[in-house]
Amino acid sequence: MSGRVQPVLAGVVTALVGFASSFTVVLAGLRAAGASDAQAASGLLALCVASGLAAAWLGLRYRIPMSVAWSTPGAALLVATGPSPGGWPVAVGAFLVSGVLIVAAGLFPPLGRAVAAIPKPVAGAMLAGVLLPLCTAPVRALVELPVVAGSVVVGWLLLHRFARRWAVPGALVVAVAAIALTAPPTGLTGAALIPSVTLTAPAWNASALVGLALPLFLVTMAAQNVPGMAVLVGYGYRPPFGAALRTTGLASLLAAPAGGHAVNLAAITAALAAGPDAHPDPERRWIASVTAGAGLAVLGLGAGVATTLVAVAPPILIEAVAGLALLGALATALASAVTDPATREAAVVTFVVTASGVTLIGVGGAFWGLVAGCLMLLLFHRRQPAPAGPDQPIPAGREGRLGHSSGGRSATPTASKTRPSATDPIRSAGT
Repeated sequence: MSGRVQPVLAGVVTALVGFASSFTVVLAGLRAAGASDAQAASGLLALCVASGLAAAWLGLRYRIPMSVAWSTPGAALLVATGPSPGGWPVAVGAFLVSGVLIVAAGLFPPLGRAVAAIPKPVAGAMLAGVLLPLCTAPVRALVELPVVAGSVVVGWLLLHRFARRWAVPGALVVAVAAIALTAPPTGLTGAALIPSVTLTAPAWNASALVGLALPLFLVTMAAQNVPGMAVLVGYGYRPPFGAALRTTGLASLLAAPAGGHAVNLAAITAALAAGPDAHPDPERRWIASVTAGAGLAVLGLGAGVATTLVAVAPPILIEAVAGLALLGALATALASAVTDPATREAAVVTFVVTASGVTLIGVGGAFWGLVAGCLMLLLFHRRQPAPAGPDQPIPAGREGRLGHSSGGRSATPTASKTRPSATDPIRSAGT
């Protein structure tokens, strides 16, 4: 019994941190895509339940702590893209197409590897451009609402210094208190505090497929599924990547008609369930991810209350809390974008085009940023020196790289836990 208490508590913490840290981003994204308050609450509920079911299935089936969550970068993409021509039904159609693509990536491993083959600087720059508008919201909030936003930022800073894991949830608590003190007494009149499932018939058009569905798939894969797999590989697990994609893709398809944009492997909170804090024995940590899934599904019942709070709050305050939640992801994305001098200019072009928010022929900036960055790499790609032949000297310092094995993969692929390299999580993980 004592062996289960620690992972259960870790799972509860994972669910609470994951929900409180980014539900404001989800609601902001769904509303930006055209959802009403009822539709946004339905979408948040659907994401919580679908994520919880997927986490429970993967954990019980494979005995590996594969945490599942909604796509936080995908929600930020919805904010950056704004409403699609055709409104909310077209956005729901794009969510369905993105889910189909995720399932396809799980059925056809070359597709998943093709997404992972997008140059990391370009992918990081695209993500940074998507996140930038929300991450500037705290600054704008300090100008518009200096007292309220200032208290939120100060609370975030103090907790970030002394209890980093709880910084964003703490900032959210301060924001909720500020909303309760400043909201008009009639603000909650007629509000539906218990969420209900609101189904929307999907619609499709070409601009939404290219400008929303494809970027949502790419952002979810590059910023959530691949890093989430890398976290598990880094902790010594050999997770079935194909099965994880198929499961989360099907969960996305189930959640989409109710307003859920994307379900995926957790990246930000994955370490809470997969690390040694969950349990000293790696064989027991799957209990944490299953508990986190159950906890997230239960927290979904609070989607109505969360949506109501967001509805009565100043929009800039909600965006500020969402921006604070995404600062760490922005820092990681920027670091990934500019680390390599050879690809730095292409990454900067990707970042600038994406962050501009430009819309061309109905397609948003995230797609054009990716196109611009890849074109820059193609145009200015420098031919690498030919490998040293038998009569050519080997450059100094290169001897140890010859004959290097492929990422240290285990020779026993049937083992559930090995120590493969975290640099190539797709090839290291099972399919």
